[in-house]
Formats: sequence, structure tokens, C-alpha cells
Amino acid sequence: MSLETVKATTGRVLGVDYGEARTGLAISDATRFLANGIGNVQGGGLEKTAARVLEAAAEQGAVAVVLGLPVNMNGTEGPKAARVRELAALIEEKLPVYLMDERMTTMSAARYLNETNTRGKKRKGVIDTLSAQIILQNALDRLR
Repeated sequence: MSLETVKATTGRVLGVDYGEARTGLAISDATRFLANGIGNVQGGGLEKTAARVLEAAAEQGAVAVVLGLPVNMNGTEGPKAARVRELAALIEEKLPVYLMDERMTTMSAARYLNETNTRGKKRKGVIDTLSAQIILQNALDRLR
């Protein structure tokens, strides 16, 4: 789906950073100006992750999903991108999904956590959420 399809909808948008162990989640405000992290869901396979993402979307009143697509630095896609596309297909049965290039988002999140001196278990718990927030904020900025 294109970003224009998301633009044609009205309402909140859920941002997702898929991971095998944890999947980070973020939600836009009603005006689609700001993205806010809302936590993460634990792994458990694509079907369970899709169900949890859809559950979070329903709880938050999201009408669309922006899902981070892990593209290699040379522009190619690897096995993780294929899994993200599978996840997108499962979510798309219920909600529109836009795949957003997520290159550098985890690095940006890690840099921010370094600057704020966030370490250990706390860091592990928030890096996926922060990555989802960055992915969603990038998409919201492109929508404007």
C-alpha cells in the first residue's frame, strides 16, 4: 500500500517495529502530528504477533498501520524483510498497512538511549518501542 492510501484515511496510525523477540509499538495522536511509544509485545510467531498488533490497534483506535521494513544499506531486502512482508499480509486482512523503510532507526534509537544514559534491562525494554516511534514519526512527517 502507498502512503497516499494511509493519507486518505482519518484517525490514528499505529507504528510497528517487528522483532523476533519483541515488537515495538507507537501510536499517533488524532491529528497525526506526533508519534508516542506505547510499549511492545513479546514474540511468538508471525500469527501471534499479527494478532497482538491488531489488538493494540483496536485498543488505540488506529485505522492504519505503518510497519518498519528492514532494508539493507545497499537497498536490497533479506530474510527479515520477507518476514515483515508476511506480517504485513496478515495485518492487512484487517487494516491498511504501509511499509516504511526503517534503515538507521535502530541506530537512531540506540544513539538517543546512549545520550540519555539508558542502560541494561531498561534499554532492552525501550529500544524497540523507540524504534517504532521513530518509524511512525518519519511516516507522519512524510504525510504532511
